[in-house]
Amino acid sequence: MTSSTAVEGAVVVAALSDDEAYNRYFDWSEWAYDQQREPDGNWTTWLFMGGRGCGKTRTGAEWVRRLVARKVSPIALVGETMVEAMAVMVRGPSGILSVCRDDERPTIRGAQLIWRNGVEATLFSASDPDRFRGPQFAAAWCDEVAKWPNAEAAWDMLQFALRLGDKPQQLATTTPRPTALLRRLIGDPRTVVSRMRTEDNKAHLAPDFMEEVVGRYRGSVLGRQELDGELIEDMPDALWQRSMFRRFDGGDIGRIVVAVDPPVTGTARSDACGIVVAGRVGDGVVILEDRTLKPAAPLDWARRAVAAFEAHGADAIVVEVNQGGDLVQQLIGQVDAKVPVRAVRANRGKWLRAEPVAALYGRGLVRHVDGLTALEDEMCAFGPDGKSDGHSPDRVDALVWAVTDLLLNESRPRVRGL
Repeated sequence: MTSSTAVEGAVVVAALSDDEAYNRYFDWSEWAYDQQREPDGNWTTWLFMGGRGCGKTRTGAEWVRRLVARKVSPIALVGETMVEAMAVMVRGPSGILSVCRDDERPTIRGAQLIWRNGVEATLFSASDPDRFRGPQFAAAWCDEVAKWPNAEAAWDMLQFALRLGDKPQQLATTTPRPTALLRRLIGDPRTVVSRMRTEDNKAHLAPDFMEEVVGRYRGSVLGRQELDGELIEDMPDALWQRSMFRRFDGGDIGRIVVAVDPPVTGTARSDACGIVVAGRVGDGVVILEDRTLKPAAPLDWARRAVAAFEAHGADAIVVEVNQGGDLVQQLIGQVDAKVPVRAVRANRGKWLRAEPVAALYGRGLVRHVDGLTALEDEMCAFGPDGKSDGHSPDRVDALVWAVTDLLLNESRPRVRGL
């Protein structure tokens, strides 16, 4: 079975599998799970939180399809980036084009979708909140809001644009993370929350995925968040709590370092390479960027570290050499021999090295720029066993070396380890 869609004046023919054809023409209302059905009542925001593969995208696409049938227009389609909005929300296997019947499918013109009944939708990137100034909408579907950079700014700008029709509404689909925006939405009396686990949708997922991935992470903190759709707050025995994170509100940045925690195996399938950029601000430090790479083949992480050094105008790369010795420094030298490299060696365990840095957070001496969600998640899962939810805390290690270099060892010409 095939279908065709007009895309910017051209006709694209896409082959459909039997399952895709079945899903497209079968009535969604007949087989959708209860959690995926549009809630009743007088709500402004429908927050759909779920695990990976539970059907979040399908829920959003089908809701847009219902809006089109009711001639609710215009609609905002907001992803983390324009690329993700188009690739997942529109063209993805569970996206808008997939769920619409042939006679329902919209024409795509640039960032706009136009249906035959006159309904229009426009794609937006949450990374650019100012893009919401000017347009106005009757509804919005916002995908993966817990991943958005500058999430609250983007959300607030969108609210000003939702001002058409009798009852503007928005659907936010996401795998949960304990971000300020998500907490705010859950606490809003105008929000209706639906939750769904990966396990709930296992009939439509590959058996190997359920056995290998779901089985491996079931019950862990990461699994509860990524598979069960739980909003995981602080671990009671973690070294960092989310209340300790303070946002950077500006200031003159002095010395900048790029700290690197290389992977142990040094192969393309190795653990992640922690790469964190930090700068000195007054009596404290600001964490400027997390460029952690996975998988991290040797030259790949070296190039990424040097690129971070150049992008931030850093003063040095601080790199742990416990595992690789001189080879680690040589790798960076292969990329750019002029980059100053300070080798550090860990003489104590990860928890003991991290404790003084966590104490600096408690004193309010370390601040974060926006967009460090993955780093903050790892920090808040870092336990006494020196692991973060059972895994190597590569980001945490790099952060500890960066802050140590800028504050704890500032009087020494070289970092000797803790």
